[in-house]
Amino acid sequence: MAKVRTRFAPSPTGFMHLGGLRTALYCYLFTRKNKGTFILRIEDTDQERFVEGATEVIYDTLRECGMNWDEGPDVGGPAAPYIQSERKDSYLPYARQLIDSGHAYYCFCTREELQQRREAVEKRGDTWKYDKHCLRLGHEEIEKKLAAGLPYVVRQNTPTTGESDFDDLVYGHIAAPNDTLDDMVLIKQDGMPTYNFANVIDDYTMGITHVIRGMEYLSSTPKYNLLYKALGWDIPQYIHLPTVMRDSKHKLSKRDGDAYYSDFIKKGYLTEALINYLALVGWNPGDEREFFTMEELVDAFSVEGLSKSPAIFDINKLTWFNTEYIRKLDPGVYLEMARPWFDMALGGVKVDYDRLAQLMQGRTEVFNRIPEMIAFLKERPDFDIALYDNKKQKSSPESTPKALELAQKLLEAVTDWTEAAIHESLIAGIAEAELKNGTVLWPLRIALSGLLSTPGGAIEIAYLLGREETLNRLASARSLLPEG
Repeated sequence: MAKVRTRFAPSPTGFMHLGGLRTALYCYLFTRKNKGTFILRIEDTDQERFVEGATEVIYDTLRECGMNWDEGPDVGGPAAPYIQSERKDSYLPYARQLIDSGHAYYCFCTREELQQRREAVEKRGDTWKYDKHCLRLGHEEIEKKLAAGLPYVVRQNTPTTGESDFDDLVYGHIAAPNDTLDDMVLIKQDGMPTYNFANVIDDYTMGITHVIRGMEYLSSTPKYNLLYKALGWDIPQYIHLPTVMRDSKHKLSKRDGDAYYSDFIKKGYLTEALINYLALVGWNPGDEREFFTMEELVDAFSVEGLSKSPAIFDINKLTWFNTEYIRKLDPGVYLEMARPWFDMALGGVKVDYDRLAQLMQGRTEVFNRIPEMIAFLKERPDFDIALYDNKKQKSSPESTPKALELAQKLLEAVTDWTEAAIHESLIAGIAEAELKNGTVLWPLRIALSGLLSTPGGAIEIAYLLGREETLNRLASARSLLPEG
């Protein structure tokens, strides 16, 4: 078997879509597993959709995800250039070869003419495909139009009988009747190749052995194969991938904020967690394992584990993965990642970030959820006195006034405001008063935070707030209690 050569060939039209990123990942894993060559090619033939800076986004995203390429625009290689617009002059000779052999032809139809004929066909209730109008032009007529400088495209001349078939390593044998295939445009009026033509020429000239791409290209592959055969070239192996879906009916969408890699990174998902989960969206390792490093994914990956069915991208499952990855972070790394979110919520308030990070690491699911979890440290929200009622903690609205009075007395006695000193004063004082810890600590936490759920309990919160703020909040909470 020839050395495996694969390519990831995105278009620079914006941010990296998760579906495209998963294609890159599977392509990378397959290539590394087979000790092949992973190529990055930028397909920018659609200049109308080109977005300035999008190529750099592709580079940055792949590198952040640990997918370094062996050949590509910025690293070079024997098949350079790796940007399609820089290969423009290489496509027309192949198009002319196809014209000479009768497998393609010049088409001079205007957009208006095509639209009129399309509408007439659709009015009859039929499905439009190009009617080979210009295939019937004589040689002299074609030469006159070319000499006159009339705009033209080059179209593929697909057969009208028989069928085109191929074998896909995921979907098996695929066959399409040739009379259902359109005469697709190969060269556009501006001289640029269409994606459909350029990807065939580039894959062959770059020596691609395995084409790995989304299943939306399954229906076009018979037309690609006709081009390979017309040019006398060997057809590569195909691996088409299942679609990534938000649910059983909807694809991932920009509108819902779940389409792009950058969407998730901005929210505070870890790249490692995202890649680990994305690998499992459409692929099964064949055992119960869920957590993989990139090296472990390379070792475990196989085409046999790829699914034929659309794959659901479950945001809740991703969040679970992210939570587990965050818990495993080095504490110092967690603090550095959390610091901007701490600043966002607590700007201007002095808080021991080291201790806050210790309390928050095990509770952080996604970093952008941190601000709402710790906002109470800057300003206590309004709360319902009913929160003091907690049977499990032996706390009730009736026991709360005396509990808070005791807490205030014990905390006022703490001069060295450390967590250990606060703990010692409260626990000893509660025991001396012959009360349950929860009877005092539960209402104290509510009084200080106004929340049922907080990072840490009453003692940790009091420490983070500082002596002055703690006593002020306690006095405020007591003033809100009904008299008597």
